[in-house]
Formats: sequence, C-alpha cells, structure tokens
Amino acid sequence: MKITEVQIELIKPTNGLIGFASLVIDDNFYLSSIAIHKKLNADGYRLTYPNKGQFTIFHPINKQSSSQVESAVFGKLKDVMNKVKRDVQEIQS
Repeated sequence: MKITEVQIELIKPTNGLIGFASLVIDDNFYLSSIAIHKKLNADGYRLTYPNKGQFTIFHPINKQSSSQVESAVFGKLKDVMNKVKRDVQEIQS
C-alpha cells in the first residue's frame, strides 16, 4: 500500500482531539477526516476514523494497514509539530 499526500490540519485542542489528517492511498483513494487524538493515559497519539452514527465510513481492515497509516500520519504530524515549535521560537526571539 502506497500512502502519499499526507496533510495535517491542527485545531484548537478539545477533549484530546488535536487535528485531522487526510491522505491518498495507491494514487487512487483520497481519505480525509481522520481524527488525531492525544492518548489518554500515555504519551503519543491515536487515530479515529470518520463515522456516521454507529457506522464507520472507512477504516483499516488489518493491523499492517493500520500501522502503515499511523506511521505516515504520525511522521507528518511530527514534521508539522516541529515546524510549529520553530515558528513559535522565531516569534519569541
């Protein structure tokens, strides 16, 4: 599975929700509205996938796919957070 065009949109944190991710899979499927949450009892983040009522719109169907999506999203999130940190430091200087 090839994951490209990962984008992160940070929001004002609310109940652990810090932002949303979108990405393209195999140059054929665009997935968006993947929520990024801070883990409740540990360092790090977790993903939740969009749903409508009790029905999930989409989600990985196996651990390998889930790990690939998490790796791509969390890698991009790290880049975005580092950029935000650098921007804040520049403003404060």
